[in-house]
Amino acid sequence: MLTGKQKSHLRSLAHHLNPIFQVGKGGMNDNLIRHIEEAIEMRELIKVNVLNNSSEDPKEVGEWVAAESGSELVQVIGKTIVLYKESKDHKTIELP
Repeated sequence: MLTGKQKSHLRSLAHHLNPIFQVGKGGMNDNLIRHIEEAIEMRELIKVNVLNNSSEDPKEVGEWVAAESGSELVQVIGKTIVLYKESKDHKTIELP
């Protein structure tokens, strides 16, 4: 579980990142989770975008993706989700 200070630090790091995954009208599926798990292991901090044509609620998508991928939900702002998971092999982010 992340503290408020850690989440604030991660939000500042994520500000300049571009979303690398999109959830569209196809919705959420296991294939998306597998790709997110691989990407988050390499990067530790990623953004996911929920497209306008998706009927899914971004907060529900964020909670589901975080639970399924074993990552922490840092922030949901608008249709953008920020996820963090400490990498086993590629640790680059030092939390306060």
